[in-house]
Amino acid sequence: MNIFSGFESIVRENCPLRDFTWYGLGGCADYFIQPKTTDQIKEVLNRCRENDMPIHVLGFGSNLLVSDEGVRGVVLKLDAEEFCRFEFNGNILTAGAGANLNKLVLDSVRKGLGGLEALTGIPGSVGGAVRMNAGGNFGDIGSCVKSVTVMDKYGNLFEKEKPELVFDYRWANITAPVILAATMELTESDPEAMLKTVKEVWIYKKNSQPLNTKNAGCIFKNPRGMSAGALIDRAGLKGTQLGGAVVSEKHANFIVTESGCTSTDVKQLIELVRTKVKTAFDVELELEIEIW
Repeated sequence: MNIFSGFESIVRENCPLRDFTWYGLGGCADYFIQPKTTDQIKEVLNRCRENDMPIHVLGFGSNLLVSDEGVRGVVLKLDAEEFCRFEFNGNILTAGAGANLNKLVLDSVRKGLGGLEALTGIPGSVGGAVRMNAGGNFGDIGSCVKSVTVMDKYGNLFEKEKPELVFDYRWANITAPVILAATMELTESDPEAMLKTVKEVWIYKKNSQPLNTKNAGCIFKNPRGMSAGALIDRAGLKGTQLGGAVVSEKHANFIVTESGCTSTDVKQLIELVRTKVKTAFDVELELEIEIW
């Protein structure tokens, strides 16, 4: 009997993942599952646990490189309506893990609620943003998250709240496999001033990042007190190319792709950059993107 018997309507076998990532690279998932309800997620997790099958949760794929060999086990994508809803109750915003982060930012600003405008232009889902504490030079999402609803590998639902819920640079202390929703506390602010901030952030990104290319955002975290991009630039690596992968001339912490690029090209270029920066400055660069 098929491990996911009864779930044929939400399960795809040997599903190409390149269609679900910004890089547009990589192999297939053994099982690609798009649950419609929380109960379906629970049952999928139970079957995975019983069959010792690994699970990955895919957001918008904007911070992800999928290996050419693909992904063993299950890839869950929470893009059904139930997981993409969000609502405002006064200054409290509750959003499903599949909600579009950019839409949340703009809707908050229009309502005169501040706290998320620093995330302008960061592509992704709420779940992915919370998991990695997405942010940039202007702030991060963790500063306004009050609580997160998660599901453990046994299918149990629970809420993690501050101060037990901790955020740090590109990190959150969430170990449960599935994030279902997040509650954020925003502050009443002047919509005009916030719109100005949104525009400033967009202009900064447009001028400093290769927005019109296939990429997965910043490849490396900034080492404490340093800029990963500046280190890569000082190591003379801008424009360095391996296969179809290229260190961006516009921002050295971005690796962009050309026609014919493979995930292996990107991974090999990542390792080359790490080695060169380590040799030049004795600094170990840590990945910001996820590699499956």
